[in-house]
Amino acid sequence: MTDCFFATDIHGSVSRYRKLLDALRSERPGAVFLGGDLLPALRSLDGEGVISEPGGLARLFDEVRDELGDDYPEVFLILGNDDARAQEADFIAAAARGTWRYLHNHRAEFRGHPVFGYAHVPPTPFLNKDWERYDVSRYVDPGSVSPEEGYRSVAVENSQIRYGTIKEDLDRLTGDEDLANAILLFHTPPYQTNLDRAGLDGRMIDHVPLDCHVGSIAVRRLIEKRQPKITLHGHIHESAKRMGGWRDKIGRTHLFTAAHHGPELALVRFDPDEQEKAKRELI
Repeated sequence: MTDCFFATDIHGSVSRYRKLLDALRSERPGAVFLGGDLLPALRSLDGEGVISEPGGLARLFDEVRDELGDDYPEVFLILGNDDARAQEADFIAAAARGTWRYLHNHRAEFRGHPVFGYAHVPPTPFLNKDWERYDVSRYVDPGSVSPEEGYRSVAVENSQIRYGTIKEDLDRLTGDEDLANAILLFHTPPYQTNLDRAGLDGRMIDHVPLDCHVGSIAVRRLIEKRQPKITLHGHIHESAKRMGGWRDKIGRTHLFTAAHHGPELALVRFDPDEQEKAKRELI
């Protein structure tokens, strides 16, 4: 039995979900981690072969749960910046039925490993701000749009929009817990790693070159200071190709991305206790 699967940024693709669920049926992993951007972006048009509602996605997983019974894995998921927060309640309702465990801003356990989930990303150039947050301060990179602009599918208190940061959220989420044995599921990658290299080469705004590394400083600092066992990331599809690798390491922490720039499903298989043996396959 494969211990864990990790996939992310599936964006509602029926073909990629079928590949994931077929692998789940045949390999019977103990856990599946889904790292956000599970449905199509709000700015995209629904099309043939796309799952656009949480209910449709839940039905696919429920079919497998009914089929596998006790062999159905623990499914941990968060949403991503392309997912509408207005659909969060439907994901939570499916979690209450046992389809999966909704992990944003929550702690769970898997085989003695604390598991934490966090969906927010630093400001992007996109206008859907449901899952965007200031990082460590109210600074916004050139080319990005402030969380105080754009639009949201649910109302949020102005104080949270203006002053909330990823750093403060992560401090509250993890508290004083020892993370040495923990698995952290993020949508954003950490800053300046193999996982956060965007295709912004040569681009400038008002003669200011854009930073090609777009990950979270707060996430990187948390990893550097607290040294969790494994962190899982998505968001930047092209980074693995541009950097020549889908994994990185900060101190003793192993970092994996399953984001992928092509039509295939990128599936990471890993054992939480043998991180070095993790593999990524394009299916």
